[in-house]
Amino acid sequence: MPDPATAAIEHFARYNIDSAMMSSLLSVALSHGGDFAELFFEHRTSNAIAWEDQQVKSAARNVARGLGIRVVKGDAIGFAYTESLDPAAMRRAAETASRISSDAERPVAIDATPEFRGTSFYSNDDPAASRPPADKVAILERADRAARAYDPSIVHVEGNFGDEMKHVLIARSDGRVSGDVQPMLRFAVVATSQKDGTNRLARKSGAGRLGLEYFDGIPPEEIAREAARMAILQHQAVEAPAGTMPVVLAAGESGILIHEAVGHGLEGDFNRKGTSNYSGRVGESVASPLVTVVDDATIPNSRGSINVDDEGNFTGRNVLIEGGTLLGYLHDEMSARYFGVAPSGSGRRETFKSYTMPRMSNTFMLAGQSNPEDILRSVGRGIFCAAYSGGQVNISNGDFVFSVSEAYLIEDGHITAPLRNVTLIGNGPDVLSKVTMVGNDYRLSTGTWTCGKDSQSVPVGVGMPTVLVSGITVGGTKVG
Repeated sequence: MPDPATAAIEHFARYNIDSAMMSSLLSVALSHGGDFAELFFEHRTSNAIAWEDQQVKSAARNVARGLGIRVVKGDAIGFAYTESLDPAAMRRAAETASRISSDAERPVAIDATPEFRGTSFYSNDDPAASRPPADKVAILERADRAARAYDPSIVHVEGNFGDEMKHVLIARSDGRVSGDVQPMLRFAVVATSQKDGTNRLARKSGAGRLGLEYFDGIPPEEIAREAARMAILQHQAVEAPAGTMPVVLAAGESGILIHEAVGHGLEGDFNRKGTSNYSGRVGESVASPLVTVVDDATIPNSRGSINVDDEGNFTGRNVLIEGGTLLGYLHDEMSARYFGVAPSGSGRRETFKSYTMPRMSNTFMLAGQSNPEDILRSVGRGIFCAAYSGGQVNISNGDFVFSVSEAYLIEDGHITAPLRNVTLIGNGPDVLSKVTMVGNDYRLSTGTWTCGKDSQSVPVGVGMPTVLVSGITVGGTKVG
């Protein structure tokens, strides 16, 4: 990252503004008596290439730029945005947001002083957004060849390559100004296997805050072969048993259960409103003593990592549950003020057109002491879940339903037949209380995880070690 002075110049030039303009807009935003105001400038360049039938199916490029203005008055929020960075348009947006307060108009002097962070939690050496399309098409071609070469049954391959470069600049009425540069790469392969007139398909994806150097660690061939393997495996799958039984959650992708069934319930706005089953339970035991859950936005190159949140607060590592005890929630400015604590750097928004909310970044369970093989050997009959295709969660009580895209039967401590039509049905807090073994093999998933909340989507990361839950209801089509 450049030094603060250079960073300030680069950020200001991108939006054709200066400190005086930001100070003026903040003064207008508070002119009717608001308690707090913020300006959120965003410039995002994104590219997407779709691949099918061994050729490029479509390609797109988009550039979006604008300003969102928020004014807080007590528990009320005034919000307005503009896609035009013309001074008059920005002033109108500031005036609109200011109307959340009805006090008499009064002048407010704001001094916006740059405070740019000097380090970055992810690489920005080779942003994919600046590379020619031919380099990305070559990666899709490599993936296509690898999937088809994996097995003669692979008859169809699709691929998607997406990247973006996002710049943000946040100016606050308390005088703080901060900015961030957020690259992103997304890659996915869908392989279709055909045997005996039956088609089975599977998807494998990867993502991170890197450029094309992402593929130095995870080659496109590896992602493509994994998609092909999962598609072929489905031909061998048998119907899943139904009932309550021990479930072993595999390291990595199983972290999506922590994110959905537990993480949302720990976001500060739900607890401020009293609509989470974790509301008022800080300091209480909410899980097995083996469970520690962390949300950390500072993991290098991870999809959920950011240097500052969308309110301009520096991010960090937040321990939410430690040894089964609830320590706290994820906070934006609003929920932090309500609970009388410092913001946790968790205020996030989808774009400049959106308001901020407490959101997760990279959410995961820490490793334990057990050997993963010992965990499997401890199960006489149960289910091993390795990958997931989606789910639904009730935030108020933690009830969830998850579809499992890769699962196996466990018999006498060994993984045996692959299964199809597997769903996990349960309650997040109840599942955490039934964790009886935690592996020493923690892994952060590299998948393209995206979190939805109040019609806003943001990129996130998930992870966990191998975990044994003594009992989860498995929805299948075979009794017993």
